[in-house]
Amino acid sequence: MEKLQFYTNSVFDLLRQRQDPLADQAVTALVQDPGLITEINNWKVIPEVMPFNYPIELKSFFEFYLEKQRDYSETHLRPAQDFFEEKGDLYLAMLGFYSLPYCYAFADGAQVLVRSNRILEQIGERLGETASFVLEIFRPGAFSTQDKAYLVCAKVRLIHAFSRYFILHYAKDWNLAFGQPVNQEDMLGTNLAFSHIVLRGLAKMGATPSEKQYESVLIYWKWIGELMGIETQFWPTTTKEAFELDKLIRKRHLKSSEAGQRLVNGLLHFYQKTIPDPVLNSQAEGILSFFLGQEASQALNLKPGIKVPGEILGLVFDYSGRKNFGGRKSYKALKKSIQSQQRDQFGKVLEIRLPELKRT
Repeated sequence: MEKLQFYTNSVFDLLRQRQDPLADQAVTALVQDPGLITEINNWKVIPEVMPFNYPIELKSFFEFYLEKQRDYSETHLRPAQDFFEEKGDLYLAMLGFYSLPYCYAFADGAQVLVRSNRILEQIGERLGETASFVLEIFRPGAFSTQDKAYLVCAKVRLIHAFSRYFILHYAKDWNLAFGQPVNQEDMLGTNLAFSHIVLRGLAKMGATPSEKQYESVLIYWKWIGELMGIETQFWPTTTKEAFELDKLIRKRHLKSSEAGQRLVNGLLHFYQKTIPDPVLNSQAEGILSFFLGQEASQALNLKPGIKVPGEILGLVFDYSGRKNFGGRKSYKALKKSIQSQQRDQFGKVLEIRLPELKRT
């Protein structure tokens, strides 16, 4: 019960005002010297010794990751990587058909997302970058010493800080009733969508993970959360805690908004234009509604879900995966397929990059 006592409105009201000072200070330094952004985008891994000309705020940010490497535990992280090896295609499908639209149903958090033109105008690239991020962090052996996964997490964390910086400095329509942009509560909620909600989606289509698998994924996202600047003392490590945290955030923030509806309509338009599978393509809105459930679907103004059992939908996703990856699914086959799709669609493999700023 100790963790559950923190899941209250009073505690989470405070979390809506807290952000990520280490990353925010690093971004302020990057804005003042945009040339460093290009350098960081060209890194393959975080260098063991920071360049001498880097400001102290930037050195402190990246040294955090060099220190975190000492906490790496294959015993704790490998079970979730093994789970992704087995279910990676379904995991990514649930991110697209459940986790992302679920986030859009939370009105205040959606206010940040809708202010990014890339999410509305380059949704394919943003979805592809999300897939590349998840593939990288779940790569077998990720997070061993001097591993690229640390750099990828650091970049995503800085991108969140860039969003905060530009909203606070340039978004004249930002309402403080939304909370601080990309605050601790919203980051906890996003991490929950990328873990607990994915697993709930698998259960809805008959691929229910075991309790051990479920908790291994929560443990994994606690590690990711630490690397992303999340205050993980509030992070759930049991199914009960995950259920209660999601329940609290739903009660606080799940409501209709123009921002959420614009985001989900953009997502649906992209799916209907690009998904080759005729069942998934023609039934995209119904599939989203099926996973989201009545309350979230109404918040997003989605029509009621399809009238088929979840197990049948699971077979459709499974069949679609096997068409792409052959008889034996694996991490290697999944990554090869995703990268091939990205080359066909965008002419390149998508990766996480910091926004390049024009010098002033």
